Amino acid sequence: MRILLVGEYSRLHNSLKEGLLTLNHEVKIVGTGDDFKNFPVDFSIDSVWFNRNLLLKITKKVIFRLFKIDLRKLERAIRFYNFLPKLKNFDVVQLINSDAIETFSDWEIYLYKKLFSQNNKIFLLICGEETPVIDVLLKNNLKYSILTPLFKDANFKEKYFHTLNYTFKKKRKVYDFILSKADKILVSDLDYKIPMEQTETKCYFVPNPVNTDKIQYIQNPIKDKIIIFHGKNKYGFVKKGSVFFEKALHEIKLKYKDKIEIIEVNSLPYIEYEKLLNQAHIVLDQVYGFDQGYNALEAMAKGKVVFTGAETEFYNHYNLTKKVAINALDDVNYLVGELSDLIENSEKIIEIGQNARIFIEKEHNYIEIAKKYIEIWK
Repeated sequence: MRILLVGEYSRLHNSLKEGLLTLNHEVKIVGTGDDFKNFPVDFSIDSVWFNRNLLLKITKKVIFRLFKIDLRKLERAIRFYNFLPKLKNFDVVQLINSDAIETFSDWEIYLYKKLFSQNNKIFLLICGEETPVIDVLLKNNLKYSILTPLFKDANFKEKYFHTLNYTFKKKRKVYDFILSKADKILVSDLDYKIPMEQTETKCYFVPNPVNTDKIQYIQNPIKDKIIIFHGKNKYGFVKKGSVFFEKALHEIKLKYKDKIEIIEVNSLPYIEYEKLLNQAHIVLDQVYGFDQGYNALEAMAKGKVVFTGAETEFYNHYNLTKKVAINALDDVNYLVGELSDLIENSEKIIEIGQNARIFIEKEHNYIEIAKKYIEIWK
């Protein structure tokens, strides 16, 4: 099969591509590379003019500050349009989001019409913020979600501009257009499966693919100090509950200053991020999740103990009896207690890390997941 993957978040489509290539399919990715993360793509529509030219960079900032218009969206649309002659005759086109091209809504619909007309089957993958997901989360009827900080403090509304934008008329129009054209809708983890079950849209659940050949289990024995890694994201700091990790780490520093080393980074490119994460025994990922996002899964594949979404729903879904991750909550005392338990009982770090690797190999193997995608696409 010839497969075109449109958009890239957190390396998901790259890992899926690797699995599909192993199964002898032809695969191309078109996208921006996900901003500062700079993931590889075959056809890059990332903004070059407004990111590298100093004058245009300043113009971009001024226009956005005055009118909330991102000129990089203009460039992405132009680049995507220019690639259209190469983006044809694919058996499958999968969008990673309704905003996979990351341009203005009206232009996005225009470009999707062009793209869909010259290809065969169309699929939408929900693996992040999406119109129906945000609609459900706004009802505030789940234990918690990425919107919990906003429900607690309306002053965070500006931090949720991109998130709430999915419910606005123009974004909704894009989603509805794709929904009308898509052969099927897929979801990548429980944080999207659970809300989508409150809608009338039928979805196919396929876990995130993790390249368990490329990502090796890291033998990282505890010698002098336990290393704790906290990778912050300028876009997701509030939504991920990073402030609770920061506060917990402050207390842990005071309590165990001679037993631990803390690595904190902010919005690094993927390659640099990985190098630092590899040194860690414990990884602090996110608070507001039922399931693991992509960064957490890759860390688990390396045998790290990850503080992330690992709710009862997650353990029940996969019929797990052994702990594979620490369920993170927006409770500093709880986080300090869980970290303290690991620091004082370091054998648990090795045990949970081994459990995590086994879980990833069983449930997220990139080749087996690629087979599931093929089955759904067919």
